[in-house]
Amino acid sequence: MIENNISPSPGASIPKWGYKLEIGKHTFKDRILENCIYVDKTQYIYELINRDSNCFMSRPRRFGKSLLISTFKELFSGSKELFKNCWIYDKIEWQEYPIIHLDFITVDYKTFGLEPALLKSLDSLAKRFNIKLSGESIKEKFDELITLLAKEKKVVVLIDEYDKPIIDFMDNIPQAIKNRDILKNFYSVLKSQSGNIKFLFITGVSKFSQVSIFSDLNHLKDITIHPLYSRMLGYTQDEIEHCFSYYVEKWENQTGQGRGILFEKLKNHYNGYSWDGKHFVYNPFSILSFFDTFLFKNYWFATGTPTFLVNILKKTGVLIDTYERMCVGGTFFEKYDIGTMGIDNISSLLFQTGYLTIKEIAGDDYILSYPNREVRNAFLQYLLEGFSNKPEYETREITSGIRAALSENKIDDFIQRMKALLSSIPYNIQIENREAYYHSLVFVALKISMLDVQAEIQTAKGRGDIVVSMERFIYIIEFKMGSPQSAIDQIEEKQYYSPYIGQGKKIILLGIGLDEAQRNIGDWESWEWGTPRVKKETPVLKEKDVSRGTSAQKDELEAVRKEEKRQMAGLMRAKNYPVEEIILLTGLSREEVEGLR
Repeated sequence: MIENNISPSPGASIPKWGYKLEIGKHTFKDRILENCIYVDKTQYIYELINRDSNCFMSRPRRFGKSLLISTFKELFSGSKELFKNCWIYDKIEWQEYPIIHLDFITVDYKTFGLEPALLKSLDSLAKRFNIKLSGESIKEKFDELITLLAKEKKVVVLIDEYDKPIIDFMDNIPQAIKNRDILKNFYSVLKSQSGNIKFLFITGVSKFSQVSIFSDLNHLKDITIHPLYSRMLGYTQDEIEHCFSYYVEKWENQTGQGRGILFEKLKNHYNGYSWDGKHFVYNPFSILSFFDTFLFKNYWFATGTPTFLVNILKKTGVLIDTYERMCVGGTFFEKYDIGTMGIDNISSLLFQTGYLTIKEIAGDDYILSYPNREVRNAFLQYLLEGFSNKPEYETREITSGIRAALSENKIDDFIQRMKALLSSIPYNIQIENREAYYHSLVFVALKISMLDVQAEIQTAKGRGDIVVSMERFIYIIEFKMGSPQSAIDQIEEKQYYSPYIGQGKKIILLGIGLDEAQRNIGDWESWEWGTPRVKKETPVLKEKDVSRGTSAQKDELEAVRKEEKRQMAGLMRAKNYPVEEIILLTGLSREEVEGLR
């Protein structure tokens, strides 16, 4: 266990940018006065305030948006001495402006409703300036507040988490739409009052389409993917090496390893975010949390699980492998709107919330993928649990044997584990594309098993479903609703195996037939390419169409599923699987398993 002391040892120099790791300090003033680490971003701020006066920027949660807003607040308050160790200290004429700072984290709309909560917040803001507002609606009060404050000097308006009243209700679309319309009316004041506003900065997680919340704010400049500001939030490699040098040295001393090893691990886990495809930054929250503990954990992911996103992906049947490398156009970043479930809309939301980032820009094309190991692995694990309807300990137990099974070409073992993974999909779940659903679940399970997996591989004659590369084997896997033979026939006809001939590995063609009634793998067939194909003749359990779901049909389905599990358990007993593992994989009782011979 690596220990980490809060303060430097006696005689150690204290860096001018601070040394404390106060993760909960979200304001610039607190970080400076309490000697916390502050990564100086004021050169970007200088560029921004001298180029643009009405700006919007979206970034994922825990990425320093509130710290940036508070930095603007102190800068326009004329708090020069707080910036004495910052780049901007002697670069501007320091002046004090009236500031309207609205942070939606502090607006209690869940208790009072959005409009009453905004009325309270506006009255509270006015009270700080000894102003009593006479307007009755939120629009009237907001307009009045800006007008009165601007009598002597133009106003600075800072709005943090502008979209929180929408995002918090994404599982309740009617309420989200209602809040969106309220906010649209509220924010429209900013356009009519632009002559009284010195500087406007709005930040949040999402960027809704121009036809919704920002349709009246056509003077607002979106700098989310502007190259000049791609590094204004997040930490660069140089900033980490410079500002966290005290902790880097401590890690070196306690581990006996060089900083190059540390930086490589940090890069793999927490770097990789980009908004211009050229410059990559670290997640600030994950870096601060790591240097606080010296443990590599999924810090950012743990602060908010993407349940809503997983539910959408399950329902729509979007192929999860799409996100390993996704090519989009420039309009992609403007497409998200409430209540729309298309792939572009879902992918746009994944980008805005930090699960995807820009890895490359080639002409008019933007290449998106997961930012880093933390996000990719944690997101896939969460997807696996959500898609399979199994807890983490069960999915890990199942996937732990997948690699071993495929490394030895034990297809039956692999199929039994995949059946166990699929066995908990609820009977009544609504899935638009069931074949894509199963495809995604298998793909995620293979990825979690740390296998070299590719999906939707383009060949001269079409696209194969999944290719798994092992040391001695290459598996070409195709899914079909119904017959596994037709899946093998398609692999053979389309020659999905052709790119892998001559690599010195055995090529295994695996057709998996999906049984819609059982919500699982019905049958499978494998064939080693280059050897005579002997079609598998496996008796398939017969069952009636239970799609209508009568009581008798459901009972019959349960009986079929029970027999399927008993057959699976019998095969595993014959291969000397431990009883505990058979119980976990099949869901049978100990008595049932031990009674099998």
